[in-house]
Amino acid sequence: MQLNTIIASTSTVYGGKYLEYLKEELSEHFNDVETLLFIPYARPSGMTYDEYTEIAGKFFQSIAIKVKGIHEYKDPKKAIENAKGIFTGGGNTFVLVKTIYENDLWNVLRKKILSGTPYLGTSAGSNITGQNMKTTNDMPIVEVPSYQTLGIFPFNINPHYLDPKPELLKHMGETRDTRLKEYLHFNNIPVVALREGSYIQAINNHWILKGDLPARIYFELDDIKEIEPETNLYQLFKKS
Repeated sequence: MQLNTIIASTSTVYGGKYLEYLKEELSEHFNDVETLLFIPYARPSGMTYDEYTEIAGKFFQSIAIKVKGIHEYKDPKKAIENAKGIFTGGGNTFVLVKTIYENDLWNVLRKKILSGTPYLGTSAGSNITGQNMKTTNDMPIVEVPSYQTLGIFPFNINPHYLDPKPELLKHMGETRDTRLKEYLHFNNIPVVALREGSYIQAINNHWILKGDLPARIYFELDDIKEIEPETNLYQLFKKS
Protein backbone atom coordinates (compact mmCIF):
# COMPACT_ATOMS: atom_id res chain seq x y z
CA MET A 1 0.00 0.00 0.00
CA GLN A 2 1.22 3.44 -0.95
CA LEU A 3 -0.36 6.54 0.50
CA ASN A 4 0.10 10.24 -0.04
CA THR A 5 -2.97 11.79 1.55
CA ILE A 6 -4.02 14.74 3.67
CA ILE A 7 -7.17 14.10 5.68
CA ALA A 8 -8.38 17.40 7.13
CA SER A 9 -11.12 18.08 9.65
CA THR A 10 -12.25 21.21 7.83
CA SER A 11 -11.54 23.38 4.81
CA THR A 12 -11.87 26.64 6.72
CA VAL A 13 -10.85 27.36 10.30
CA TYR A 14 -12.72 30.00 12.29
CA GLY A 15 -11.76 33.48 11.13
CA GLY A 16 -9.73 32.14 8.21
CA LYS A 17 -10.16 31.80 4.47
CA TYR A 18 -10.84 28.66 2.44
CA LEU A 19 -7.90 26.21 2.79
CA GLU A 20 -5.61 29.07 3.80
CA TYR A 21 -4.30 27.27 6.90
CA LEU A 22 -3.11 24.40 4.66
CA LYS A 23 -1.64 26.54 1.89
CA GLU A 24 2.02 25.75 2.46
CA GLU A 25 1.31 22.06 3.02
CA LEU A 26 -0.85 21.77 -0.11
CA SER A 27 1.69 23.57 -2.26
CA GLU A 28 4.17 20.82 -1.38
CA HIS A 29 1.59 18.01 -1.41
CA PHE A 30 0.52 18.78 -4.99
CA ASN A 31 3.94 19.98 -6.11
CA ASP A 32 3.96 17.90 -9.30
CA VAL A 33 0.29 18.47 -10.16
CA GLU A 34 -0.63 20.89 -12.92
CA THR A 35 -4.35 20.12 -12.97
CA LEU A 36 -6.14 18.88 -9.86
CA LEU A 37 -9.26 16.74 -10.15
CA PHE A 38 -11.93 18.09 -7.82
CA ILE A 39 -14.89 16.01 -6.62
CA PRO A 40 -17.66 18.49 -5.68
CA TYR A 41 -20.37 15.90 -5.04
CA ALA A 42 -20.91 16.85 -1.36
CA ARG A 43 -22.45 20.18 -2.47
CA PRO A 44 -22.27 22.28 0.73
CA SER A 45 -25.39 24.43 1.14
CA GLY A 46 -26.73 22.75 -2.00
CA MET A 47 -24.48 24.77 -4.31
CA THR A 48 -23.93 23.60 -7.87
CA TYR A 49 -20.89 21.61 -8.94
CA ASP A 50 -19.66 24.57 -10.99
CA GLU A 51 -19.99 26.97 -8.05
CA TYR A 52 -18.12 24.64 -5.73
CA THR A 53 -15.39 23.96 -8.28
CA GLU A 54 -14.93 27.70 -8.75
CA ILE A 55 -14.32 28.14 -5.00
CA ALA A 56 -11.67 25.41 -5.01
CA GLY A 57 -10.19 26.79 -8.22
CA LYS A 58 -9.68 30.26 -6.76
CA PHE A 59 -7.64 28.89 -3.88
CA PHE A 60 -5.48 26.56 -5.94
CA GLN A 61 -4.85 29.30 -8.47
CA SER A 62 -2.91 31.03 -5.69
CA ILE A 63 -0.44 28.11 -5.70
CA ALA A 64 -0.36 27.82 -9.50
CA ILE A 65 -2.56 24.71 -9.79
CA LYS A 66 -5.53 24.43 -12.14
CA VAL A 67 -8.71 22.73 -10.93
CA LYS A 68 -11.18 20.79 -13.03
CA GLY A 69 -14.37 19.29 -11.61
CA ILE A 70 -15.06 15.62 -12.17
CA HIS A 71 -18.51 16.56 -13.53
CA GLU A 72 -16.78 18.28 -16.46
CA TYR A 73 -15.54 14.94 -17.76
CA LYS A 74 -17.64 12.65 -19.92
CA ASP A 75 -16.26 9.57 -18.16
CA PRO A 76 -15.67 10.14 -14.40
CA LYS A 77 -13.88 6.80 -14.00
CA LYS A 78 -11.28 7.71 -16.60
CA ALA A 79 -10.97 11.14 -15.02
CA ILE A 80 -9.95 9.48 -11.75
CA GLU A 81 -7.67 6.97 -13.47
CA ASN A 82 -5.82 9.76 -15.29
CA ALA A 83 -5.71 12.24 -12.39
CA LYS A 84 -2.34 13.41 -11.07
CA GLY A 85 -3.97 14.65 -7.87
CA ILE A 86 -7.46 14.45 -6.35
CA PHE A 87 -9.39 16.65 -3.91
CA THR A 88 -12.78 15.67 -2.47
CA GLY A 89 -14.40 18.66 -0.81
CA GLY A 90 -16.63 18.81 2.23
CA GLY A 91 -20.36 19.27 2.48
CA ASN A 92 -22.95 16.60 3.14
CA THR A 93 -21.49 13.10 3.44
CA PHE A 94 -24.77 11.40 2.54
CA VAL A 95 -24.98 13.33 -0.73
CA LEU A 96 -21.32 12.61 -1.48
CA VAL A 97 -21.60 8.88 -0.77
CA LYS A 98 -24.84 8.53 -2.73
CA THR A 99 -23.32 10.20 -5.80
CA ILE A 100 -20.15 8.11 -5.68
CA TYR A 101 -22.31 4.97 -5.60
CA GLU A 102 -24.45 6.25 -8.47
CA ASN A 103 -21.33 6.75 -10.58
CA ASP A 104 -19.75 3.46 -9.44
CA LEU A 105 -16.51 5.17 -8.45
CA TRP A 106 -15.53 3.48 -5.18
CA ASN A 107 -13.14 0.88 -6.60
CA VAL A 108 -11.36 3.18 -9.02
CA LEU A 109 -11.00 5.93 -6.40
CA ARG A 110 -9.71 3.50 -3.76
CA LYS A 111 -7.20 1.99 -6.18
CA LYS A 112 -6.00 5.43 -7.20
CA ILE A 113 -5.46 6.59 -3.61
CA LEU A 114 -3.69 3.36 -2.65
CA SER A 115 -1.35 3.77 -5.62
CA GLY A 116 0.12 6.88 -4.02
CA THR A 117 -1.69 9.56 -6.01
CA PRO A 118 -1.78 12.74 -3.90
CA TYR A 119 -5.22 13.01 -2.31
CA LEU A 120 -6.82 15.72 -0.19
CA GLY A 121 -10.04 15.25 1.72
CA THR A 122 -11.78 17.86 3.85
CA SER A 123 -14.69 17.05 6.16
CA ALA A 124 -16.99 14.81 4.06
CA GLY A 125 -14.05 14.15 1.74
CA SER A 126 -12.16 12.89 4.78
CA ASN A 127 -15.09 10.86 6.10
CA ILE A 128 -15.06 8.63 3.02
CA THR A 129 -11.47 7.49 3.65
CA GLY A 130 -12.63 5.57 6.73
CA GLN A 131 -14.26 2.16 6.93
CA ASN A 132 -17.75 3.64 6.79
CA MET A 133 -19.63 6.91 7.12
CA LYS A 134 -21.43 6.13 10.38
CA THR A 135 -19.54 8.81 12.32
CA THR A 136 -20.40 11.72 10.04
CA ASN A 137 -22.05 14.72 11.68
CA ASP A 138 -24.34 15.29 8.70
CA MET A 139 -28.09 14.89 8.45
CA PRO A 140 -29.29 11.99 6.26
CA ILE A 141 -30.94 14.24 3.66
CA VAL A 142 -30.73 11.56 0.96
CA GLU A 143 -30.81 7.76 0.99
CA VAL A 144 -27.50 5.93 0.52
CA PRO A 145 -27.14 2.38 -0.84
CA SER A 146 -24.63 1.54 1.88
CA TYR A 147 -22.66 3.18 4.69
CA GLN A 148 -19.47 1.48 3.46
CA THR A 149 -16.82 3.83 2.09
CA LEU A 150 -13.23 3.59 0.84
CA GLY A 151 -11.68 1.75 3.79
CA ILE A 152 -8.29 3.38 3.27
CA PHE A 153 -7.77 3.53 7.03
CA PRO A 154 -8.72 0.97 9.73
CA PHE A 155 -10.77 3.63 11.52
CA ASN A 156 -13.51 6.16 10.90
CA ILE A 157 -13.15 9.92 10.95
CA ASN A 158 -15.23 12.35 12.97
CA PRO A 159 -14.39 15.82 11.64
CA HIS A 160 -15.21 19.15 13.32
CA TYR A 161 -14.92 17.49 16.72
CA LEU A 162 -16.26 19.75 19.49
CA ASP A 163 -15.31 19.46 23.14
CA PRO A 164 -18.02 19.74 25.78
CA LYS A 165 -18.04 23.21 27.33
CA PRO A 166 -19.49 24.19 30.73
CA GLU A 167 -22.13 26.40 29.13
CA LEU A 168 -23.28 23.47 27.00
CA LEU A 169 -24.04 21.44 30.11
CA LYS A 170 -27.10 23.65 30.63
CA HIS A 171 -28.42 22.14 27.42
CA MET A 172 -29.70 18.58 27.71
CA GLY A 173 -28.89 17.57 24.14
CA GLU A 174 -26.13 15.06 23.44
CA THR A 175 -22.52 16.17 23.05
CA ARG A 176 -20.26 14.84 20.29
CA ASP A 177 -18.53 12.69 22.90
CA THR A 178 -21.87 11.15 23.86
CA ARG A 179 -22.76 10.40 20.25
CA LEU A 180 -19.43 8.70 19.58
CA LYS A 181 -19.81 6.56 22.69
CA GLU A 182 -23.26 5.55 21.47
CA TYR A 183 -21.63 4.51 18.21
CA LEU A 184 -19.13 2.32 20.10
CA HIS A 185 -21.95 0.46 21.83
CA PHE A 186 -22.92 -1.01 18.46
CA ASN A 187 -19.72 -0.87 16.38
CA ASN A 188 -16.16 -2.07 16.87
CA ILE A 189 -14.42 0.20 14.35
CA PRO A 190 -12.42 2.94 16.13
CA VAL A 191 -12.92 6.64 15.46
CA VAL A 192 -10.36 9.41 15.10
CA ALA A 193 -12.03 12.66 16.16
CA LEU A 194 -10.27 15.63 14.55
CA ARG A 195 -10.68 19.11 15.96
CA GLU A 196 -10.88 21.93 13.44
CA GLY A 197 -7.45 22.91 12.18
CA SER A 198 -6.14 19.38 12.65
CA TYR A 199 -5.35 16.93 9.86
CA ILE A 200 -3.63 13.64 9.19
CA GLN A 201 -0.79 13.54 6.71
CA ALA A 202 -0.47 9.92 5.64
CA ILE A 203 2.59 8.99 3.62
CA ASN A 204 2.87 5.21 3.35
CA ASN A 205 3.01 3.95 6.96
CA HIS A 206 3.54 7.37 8.53
CA TRP A 207 0.09 8.71 9.45
CA ILE A 208 1.09 11.85 11.32
CA LEU A 209 -1.34 14.06 13.21
CA LYS A 210 -0.70 17.67 12.19
CA GLY A 211 -1.94 21.02 13.45
CA ASP A 212 -1.82 22.68 16.85
CA LEU A 213 -4.45 20.60 18.62
CA PRO A 214 -4.53 17.03 19.93
CA ALA A 215 -6.94 14.49 18.47
CA ARG A 216 -9.24 12.20 20.41
CA ILE A 217 -9.23 8.52 19.48
CA TYR A 218 -12.15 6.31 20.44
CA PHE A 219 -10.63 2.84 20.33
CA GLU A 220 -13.32 1.30 22.55
CA LEU A 221 -15.72 2.52 25.22
CA ASP A 222 -13.13 1.95 27.92
CA ASP A 223 -10.19 3.05 25.78
CA ILE A 224 -10.43 6.68 24.69
CA LYS A 225 -7.18 8.60 24.34
CA GLU A 226 -5.98 12.09 23.53
CA ILE A 227 -2.98 12.09 21.20
CA GLU A 228 -0.64 14.98 20.58
CA PRO A 229 0.40 16.49 17.22
CA GLU A 230 3.24 14.63 15.45
CA THR A 231 1.98 11.27 16.73
CA ASN A 232 2.16 8.47 14.16
CA LEU A 233 -1.32 6.93 14.11
CA TYR A 234 -0.08 3.99 12.07
CA GLN A 235 1.94 2.76 15.04
CA LEU A 236 -1.04 3.14 17.38
CA PHE A 237 -3.35 1.12 15.14
CA LYS A 238 -0.67 -1.43 14.31
CA LYS A 239 -0.51 -2.26 18.03
CA SER A 240 -4.27 -2.28 18.57
